Amino acid sequence: MSSSLRMPLSSRSLIAVGAVALLAVTGCSGGNSTNGEGGGSADSLVIDAAFSIETADPGHSYDPTGNMLAKALYETLVDFEGSDVATPVPGLASWEQNDQATEFTFTLEGDRVFSDGSPIEAKDVVFSLQRIQGMVEAKPNFLLAGITIDEVDDKTVRFTTESPMLQLPAILANPALGIMNSDVVIENGGTTDGTDTAQKFLDSESAGSGPFVLDTLDLSSQIVLTGSDEYDGDEKSAYNRVVIRNVTESATQLANLKGGDTMVAMDLNGDQVATLGDDQNIDSVASAQTIFLMLNQNPEIAGDLANVKIAEAIRYAIDYDSLLELAGAGSVQATGVIPPAFEGALDSGIEQDLDRSAAALAEAGYTGQTLKLQFPNDYPVGGVEFTPLAERVQAQLEDAGIAVELAPAPFATELDAYVNGTEGFGLWFWGPDYADSANFLPFGPGLKVGLRSGWAAEMNPEVAGIAAGAASATDTDEREAAFTEFAEAMQADGPFVPLIVPGRNIAAAGDVTGAVYNSVWEMDIAEIAPAG
Repeated sequence: MSSSLRMPLSSRSLIAVGAVALLAVTGCSGGNSTNGEGGGSADSLVIDAAFSIETADPGHSYDPTGNMLAKALYETLVDFEGSDVATPVPGLASWEQNDQATEFTFTLEGDRVFSDGSPIEAKDVVFSLQRIQGMVEAKPNFLLAGITIDEVDDKTVRFTTESPMLQLPAILANPALGIMNSDVVIENGGTTDGTDTAQKFLDSESAGSGPFVLDTLDLSSQIVLTGSDEYDGDEKSAYNRVVIRNVTESATQLANLKGGDTMVAMDLNGDQVATLGDDQNIDSVASAQTIFLMLNQNPEIAGDLANVKIAEAIRYAIDYDSLLELAGAGSVQATGVIPPAFEGALDSGIEQDLDRSAAALAEAGYTGQTLKLQFPNDYPVGGVEFTPLAERVQAQLEDAGIAVELAPAPFATELDAYVNGTEGFGLWFWGPDYADSANFLPFGPGLKVGLRSGWAAEMNPEVAGIAAGAASATDTDEREAAFTEFAEAMQADGPFVPLIVPGRNIAAAGDVTGAVYNSVWEMDIAEIAPAG
């Protein structure tokens, strides 16, 4: 994953998520050359990206480049407009739900077709999603946990959930849940019983209804797409050919963009964006990831430092504006565990207050013990390098009377300590699996990330209850209020110190528009068009 450690909410994905994130490091092994097609032409688009992709099969894909590719090849029942991920809108289907938010009925709209001209029917929806449910080791499998999917008629599909699930429409917008031509996939090894062997076929040919079809796929160098002749949706691309090249170094992407060898560079950092001028179009926005500090509350791990009052002292000792200097364009202060643009996000963050920090230290009984800050030193997030960030945090905490020792380690090594909850004091990051605030409830006591910090539900039953109420809400207004209350409670009493929401920078040539970031699928290639 090039910019986000995605943390699935299912227990089965607890360890797998680390592997997903690790692919960001191991999956970007392609060279930095610009071999292949460059520059582009009137109907050809060239994109440079640091690849994080294993396959073109959406049912097995859960990586940033894979999501962007799936978005181009396959359509989903639900969509988002542009970069807005706050409001799900109909994609292939519209929907209704019952008052308990446990039954959702989706109706396919219009007479849409797949890339071979055959009609999209309810059987294709059911097969596509049940195929993922059957592949228990598939990365997107957890998205559909606890959901029953049934065909009502040729145009209608019913989803039944075990508990209230207002986030279901947002989940179904994930490109991994793209709808496939069931007849074609079944012919080529597709099944719903876990014996599926269609991935090899789907790495050579696509079977969706998106604006593009797959031409060639080379996971180490480049992916070529061509426009679908049968596409009859509302995202017809201005380009008939798209070349996505694996350029792992952001400096090379910058040089290619300035030199006219590429039209879109997806992985520039804030400093590089600052060197661009009016000759380029830049989309620089806050991402959906949060970089945070975590203080373990398990005495067996943190000893007498296992105290939320020490976390409070750290929270008010930080100079957040100073940290943002390291983050660059598009970055903002994290106002809480829920990042901006998500339901329940707080309007403003903590401001440094050294007096309050000192009072919290005194209440905690802190006597100068050294906190060992563990963090991955080889995995930047949104252009933010963790080593200089950790050094600045160390200096600020020491100024506030808190002794800190830095303990960097490679991502692959440090990940186990984080996931297994054996870090006493850690610097980490979190990104959503889908565009809904339910992604951030795991920070609560007794939940996935809370438990990684040794924070059991009985340590704060009040916050645990707020999280449970947000998870089970069936009224949208009550749900938003519950998420806001959760974010406020976490800032007051939690063992986490949210620091930065890194920026995401996508730069395009001046004669190209529509290259904008989306936290779900990175970028919608079909929206890119010649300026004017």
